[in-house]
Amino acid sequence: MGRVEIVRATGAEIERVMAAAGLFDHAPTVEYTRRFCESDGHHLLLAIEGDEVAGFVSGVETTHPDKGTEMFLYELSVGEQYRRQGVGKALVEALAALARERGCYGMWVGTEADNVAALATYRAAGAGPPEPCVTLAWTF
Repeated sequence: MGRVEIVRATGAEIERVMAAAGLFDHAPTVEYTRRFCESDGHHLLLAIEGDEVAGFVSGVETTHPDKGTEMFLYELSVGEQYRRQGVGKALVEALAALARERGCYGMWVGTEADNVAALATYRAAGAGPPEPCVTLAWTF
């Protein structure tokens, strides 16, 4: 792996995001990508290796009246050929730095208890030990 550059996706990077469709759970759309990138407090950071997107991390700032603002690490994805090379850690650290820069008091992420790779990446990037959590969801 050469030097990976971390860039914040804006409207100018939509084509890069579309080209990196394999990193997402579902193919991104121009409409959703533009809306995400243009929404205040929404952040999409891309790890660029040469002309390729090696990975991404997305984060959303959430503010509560009695707590202030924190960063929710929404999703992290690294291309298979770039794994175990520090790309995920670099992305998480870049999002944490952005969170600090924007005045967030902390950052959090949820993952499955058996997701060894994710847990190792988040711990390597400075996250504290996992806490027990129950997740409930509504599907509309």
